[in-house]
Amino acid sequence: MQNDISKERKKYLSKLKRNKWAVIGTRIAILVLTIFLWEVLANQGIIDSFIMSKPSRIIQTFMNLSQNDLLKHLGTTCYETIIGFLLGTVLGFLIAIILWWSKFLAKVVDPFLVVLNSLPKVALGPVIIIWVGARNICNNYDGYCNFTSCNNIRNFKWIY
Repeated sequence: MQNDISKERKKYLSKLKRNKWAVIGTRIAILVLTIFLWEVLANQGIIDSFIMSKPSRIIQTFMNLSQNDLLKHLGTTCYETIIGFLLGTVLGFLIAIILWWSKFLAKVVDPFLVVLNSLPKVALGPVIIIWVGARNICNNYDGYCNFTSCNNIRNFKWIY
C-alpha cells in the first residue's frame, strides 16, 4: 500500500506529520516555560506563593500524599461527588418522568421551576443544606448552635 502513494502525497503526509509534531512540541514548550516562570516568580516574591502556591510545593505535597491523609480525603471527595451526581441524575430523571406523565402537576409546578432555574446555582447550595439539615442541626440541649462548638466540618451546626 505504501508503494502506491505518489511522491507528492508522501511529501504532503510528511509535512502534516512535521506540523503535528511542531504543534505538540510548541505546546510542551509553553507548558514547561509557564511552570518555570511560575516557580521563579514565586521564589522571587513577585507572585504570592501563599495564594498561587508554586510547582515545587505542589510536587512535594503529592510526594507526601500517604503521610497526611490526603488520599483518604480525596477518596471521600470523589465518593461524595459520584454519589451526588448519581443522586441528582436519578432524582432529575424521576421528576422529569413524573412531570411528563402528569400534565396537571407539570402546569402547577412550572412557575416554580422557572423561578428556580433563574436563580444562581451557587445560591441553591446553602438553601438545600439548611432545608435538608434543618431536622437535626443542633445536638446540644440548651438550644444554641454555633460553629465554634463543632468538631467535625461535615457535621457543622448553624447559627440561629
